[in-house]
Amino acid sequence: MIEFQVEGMSCQHCAAAVTKAIQAHDAAARVQVDLEQGRVAVESVQNASVLRAAIDEAGYTVKGAVAGAANHAGGNV
Repeated sequence: MIEFQVEGMSCQHCAAAVTKAIQAHDAAARVQVDLEQGRVAVESVQNASVLRAAIDEAGYTVKGAVAGAANHAGGNV
């Protein structure tokens, strides 16, 4: 599981846009968006840089990975 701190998400449309952007790179990715905390947790076969780029391309600012989150190429921890 990779977790990112993301700025600019404020509604369910934002959550759907981020989820769609990530799943465009990995259709099987599991995405959990916490709007209140500004966090996006992703279980994916893609690496963190690909996922980060997908979120950026969707128009949101990735401030970094959340402390303690695994940042590696595999989605299974």
